[in-house]
Amino acid sequence: MKLLTSLLLCSLILGVSSSWLSFVKEAYQGAGDMWRAYSDMREANWKNSDKYFHARGNYDAAQRGPGGAWAAEVISDARESLQSFFGSGHEDTMADQEANRHGRSGKDPNHYRPAGLPDKY
Repeated sequence: MKLLTSLLLCSLILGVSSSWLSFVKEAYQGAGDMWRAYSDMREANWKNSDKYFHARGNYDAAQRGPGGAWAAEVISDARESLQSFFGSGHEDTMADQEANRHGRSGKDPNHYRPAGLPDKY
């Protein structure tokens, strides 16, 4: 119930012109985009690809609409907060967040793509 109330409140605050059900659908699909990027990152296991997958997940989620962008921001902030808590360096956290914002803003995630990463990703 709290999640539904939070989503409704966020949709009103963000001034979402479509119905709140669209916002919830976009958020759900955006969370799926974030999970897919994370799964691909783990599967690829490619050196220096972390920032690319951060940018790609946020980009894909934000393309869904305001709900997707909201989900990407919430998930990214939570992930970075947890990583900071468990010892990830401040510089790495800030670099990850820059990649997150880059993707969410609609900029090309390939800016962070490491050389040689298979085209599958």
